[in-house]
Amino acid sequence: MTPIRPSPADYCSSRPQHLASGGVIFCDGAGRVLLVRPTYVDAKYRGDEKWEIPGGGAEHGDYPIDAARREINEELGLDITPGRLLVVDCVPARDGRRPLINFLFDGGTLTTGQEQAIKLQDGELSRWDYCDRDEYVARLDDHMSRRVDACLDALRAGTTGYLHHGYPADR
Repeated sequence: MTPIRPSPADYCSSRPQHLASGGVIFCDGAGRVLLVRPTYVDAKYRGDEKWEIPGGGAEHGDYPIDAARREINEELGLDITPGRLLVVDCVPARDGRRPLINFLFDGGTLTTGQEQAIKLQDGELSRWDYCDRDEYVARLDDHMSRRVDACLDALRAGTTGYLHHGYPADR
């Protein structure tokens, strides 16, 4: 007797519902990383000084690189196609949140002209700033700091990193 196979819709509805996002690592000539400060504040972050990497969630049918490009345009007013994939970070479901697969791409070094063209367009961001390691560790949630570290390591080594909530997967 042939086993009964569920329909694709039934099978998919029984599987975890992961979210995907795309972020971009931009640097300046000194190797500092560009961070953005959202206007919204989430209690799980450090007071009102929540900072993030530019980027955001993929919409239905998006590839992560397309989500990253769209978010860079919406958030910063820059039409930049991200470069190579630096890191994939898998974040487990917790605290009522769905699991997330975050793809981080190389945005390169912004020129002075690109920096001057930044317009915080969508009302979600109040500031942007370049940060050295001490600054981004102080401003980001711990897993985000680990994620930025992994991205910078991947840039230097010409590799792609794979993380579990900011930690190397082999850890």
